Amino acid sequence: MTSMKFSSSSGWLKFIIGWSVVFLFRLIPLRLPNVEPMLATMMPFSKRYGPLGSFVFGFFGIVLYDAVTSGWGIWTLVTALAYGGLGLAAYFYFKNRSASVKNFLRFGIVGTIVYDALTGLTIGPLFMGQPFVLALTGQIPFTLLHLAGTAVFSVCLSPAIYRWVLRPEALEIPAIIHSWHRTSS
Repeated sequence: MTSMKFSSSSGWLKFIIGWSVVFLFRLIPLRLPNVEPMLATMMPFSKRYGPLGSFVFGFFGIVLYDAVTSGWGIWTLVTALAYGGLGLAAYFYFKNRSASVKNFLRFGIVGTIVYDALTGLTIGPLFMGQPFVLALTGQIPFTLLHLAGTAVFSVCLSPAIYRWVLRPEALEIPAIIHSWHRTSS
């Protein structure tokens, strides 16, 4: 499948579905910290919607979540840019690779380590006065949990999202409008 360009008329319904999956999962009470499906959901989007769609999914996935839950702060900017950047990296990684479990898992592991290093080792020390050693030692168990979650979601969720949500053209808004016009004629 070739990459579909992201535009103002295509993909929005799928983005809303993807963001909703991530958002609702992240609202589960007593969930282990940092075990969430953001990267595993974003990877299939990167395969389908190109660099702009990939960045938009990651960036606004964080911005919208923070708007509803914790409010916006410097952490929002850092994490949104990091996830947007991961979206871009995922696009380039998957550009000439298949949307396979192995590739989702590989990118998920590397992406999680890079994301956690960029966010976990910068936000506290640079913006909140946390000692770097404390950030590093606290980040290790957090990253191990994040990696475990990413591995499970990359194996189970990423292929399912790629097959069932991103491939069917019927979930594109222009196709839905066309279908409505066809049935009303």
